[in-house]
Amino acid sequence: MAAAAWPELSYPSWAPTCATLHRWLQIAGKVRLALSPHINHFWQATFYVNARGLTSSAIPLPGGEGVFEIVFDVAAGEVRVATSVGKAAALAMRPCTVKEFEREFLAALAGLGIAVTIWPMPVEIPNPVRFDQDEEHASCDLEAIRRWWRVLIQSERVFSQFRTGFIGKCSPVHLFWGSMDLAVTRFSGRRAPERPGADAVTREAYSHEVASVGFWPGSDDFPEPAYYAYAAPEPEGFKNAAIRPPAAFYSTQFGEYLLRYEEVRRAADPAAALMAFLESTYLAAAELGKWNRAELEREASVRR
Repeated sequence: MAAAAWPELSYPSWAPTCATLHRWLQIAGKVRLALSPHINHFWQATFYVNARGLTSSAIPLPGGEGVFEIVFDVAAGEVRVATSVGKAAALAMRPCTVKEFEREFLAALAGLGIAVTIWPMPVEIPNPVRFDQDEEHASCDLEAIRRWWRVLIQSERVFSQFRTGFIGKCSPVHLFWGSMDLAVTRFSGRRAPERPGADAVTREAYSHEVASVGFWPGSDDFPEPAYYAYAAPEPEGFKNAAIRPPAAFYSTQFGEYLLRYEEVRRAADPAAALMAFLESTYLAAAELGKWNRAELEREASVRR
């Protein structure tokens, strides 16, 4: 049962599809960003795990007539857009270039009366190519995408349970399409030091002290899926803290703790192994950062 719930996910085996999907998500995410009212830390632009794949949740329709929703229905293999005024459109998730996907997706929106202009450049991707010029990325292995989604389901379940232990400011469990990571972030309540030279997004993301955890599918720099945890600003001694499970380690390359997904899925109790990582990294950040834990945490008996 654990093996089925926590499937194998080899980054090299689906890297081309991952790269293509990443850009598709960015196109849809930029639509959400363009039409949604701003929320602190850009939380209005993210996606959420649901029973079909990923959803944007409600996005205001231009003109104030209602809302629409974008769903990457991984189970059915399609991208759907539905409005509250009874209109809908769908695109098959199939091998096609990023250029084709952007053209078809924006045309589908226009057919529903949703006029929107997005910045056509990918973000947080090395050597970015404009969406409307990208004919390189065109892979769509649906079974690989479904395995990734199943990992997101399990990760979201544990992240959401972890979130219940905190009564201070905390983000939703959401997927950032910039780096394609599922994350949840706790805040100490104190402002963080200014980051000279930081762009507007980074400046707002780290305006206050945070302890953040997440999951990402891998990259060329670290070609395997992993969970991560970091504190910003990082308190002294954080990188030498006692973190569980023993397979977790501090990466000086990335400035954060990493726990390979394979270590979690092979554990006797994967959810417990992941929760140990989340809890121990948070405790290290909160203790060493002198957070007011009595005011920020809910008693374990109440959480259950």
